[in-house]
Amino acid sequence: MSKGRGVVSAALAALVLLACGGMRANAAQCGSGPAGFEAWKGQFAEEARAKGIGASAIAALMHTNYASATIAADRGQRSFSLSLDQFLAKRGASTIVARGRSLKQSQGALFASIQQRYGVPPGPLIAIWGMETGFGSQHGNQNMLSSIATLAYDCRRPEFFTEQLYAALTLVDRGVLSGSTRGSMHGEVGQTQFMPKNILAYGTGNLDVAANSLSSTANFLKAHGWQAGAGYQPGEANFAAIQAWNAASVYQQAIALMGRQIDGEGR
Repeated sequence: MSKGRGVVSAALAALVLLACGGMRANAAQCGSGPAGFEAWKGQFAEEARAKGIGASAIAALMHTNYASATIAADRGQRSFSLSLDQFLAKRGASTIVARGRSLKQSQGALFASIQQRYGVPPGPLIAIWGMETGFGSQHGNQNMLSSIATLAYDCRRPEFFTEQLYAALTLVDRGVLSGSTRGSMHGEVGQTQFMPKNILAYGTGNLDVAANSLSSTANFLKAHGWQAGAGYQPGEANFAAIQAWNAASVYQQAIALMGRQIDGEGR
């Protein structure tokens, strides 16, 4: 290579590195406290516009606040480290099972329709419903978009929650959710607590309506390999679908156990 070509190549390489560095500098940077949240929102809004997110969703994003309660909850999920018996007691499993058996009878037509369509029996659906919101009595009262934006900004799990934030903004664009939608600490909404990406993929209507939430949950389980008529206890074919719903082992075991009891198998 001639000296002249070497100089040109070196100059081009320097320009590429400078451009890449500029791109990194302009990307929204995660943080570990509220101080950088407002600046991060502005940077993220620019990225979201470039990805096609509309003005109404961008405006909703810019009205979000740093959710300190969400960060505290995210750092303190101690119940998932309990033993199965301790977890069942803490979450009121006996009450969930008793109420669940009653609901299985009183809403038999709904659960029969869901099982016919998705292959999922009432037990695990009712167990999830009871575990997540006490059968719709505790939806959560956090601003959904603020919670998810805060977690997307936070350095602990920004990749996961950035995807959830884009999904949430898409849902705001579509009018499915709004900037004032209330949910739980991590941005879950509806009677069985769906994250935004799962709403986009599996939602079957307004998730504040029990029938829609239950149908959406069955839709999720079917999409994750649920086989009609197969078992759903640990080691059985459908347990993997329950594992896909929640990553905590003790939660998975609790849903399988309560579901079996609600379905009338075992004590």
